[in-house]
Amino acid sequence: MTIREYQSSDCKEITELFYHTVHTVNARDYTKEQLNAWAPGQPDPDRWDRLLQEHYSIVAVQNEIIVGFGDIDETGYLDHLFVHAEYQGKGIATAICDQLEQAVSGTVTTHASITARPFFEKRGYKVIQEQQVKRRGVILNNFVMEKKR
Repeated sequence: MTIREYQSSDCKEITELFYHTVHTVNARDYTKEQLNAWAPGQPDPDRWDRLLQEHYSIVAVQNEIIVGFGDIDETGYLDHLFVHAEYQGKGIATAICDQLEQAVSGTVTTHASITARPFFEKRGYKVIQEQQVKRRGVILNNFVMEKKR
């Protein structure tokens, strides 16, 4: 596996990975309605590309397939960290997160899903608060988490 910086040509594969991962891995913690609100079937590729270009964004590639991605902004907000459902538990999220955390100084903050919370806790993140966010009119629970460095 190699980790490299995001390129605009990765956008379609990343949005597909995001949709598939949310609808499979996160399905144990969220309802179908919540999953559809979180990851609708028709992503806006321009919005995704713009966001990923604005942040420090990286992709994990194995056998020419993007198996994970993540991004962090200059304030230390870790926005996305997703690994393809078929590549879970292989250290990919850890490798991506290691690199993202090293890209900023100070505190790293994320809004972790119910599913991702244990992963971040193992990395030393602390829950600051549980929150409810509204996506497309649907309420989802997640956790504001921080890791002081």
